[in-house]
Amino acid sequence: MEKKTARLTLLIDPHKKRAFEQLCAAQDLTPSQVVRQLIRDYLRDHDVAYETRPDLAEDAPEGR
Repeated sequence: MEKKTARLTLLIDPHKKRAFEQLCAAQDLTPSQVVRQLIRDYLRDHDVAYETRPDLAEDAPEGR
């Protein structure tokens, strides 16, 4: 799980937003959880690597 967070602001049609929020609630998920999963899936589908724990990378010895 990521330690630090950053805000992503986007514009969306109000009707889609309401439908999305209702679907998320029906699945007992927050919209943020779903968007984070969508981003992880999108990055994976496009073979994009990223650090999930940059705080550990700073403390790791050289060569690891």
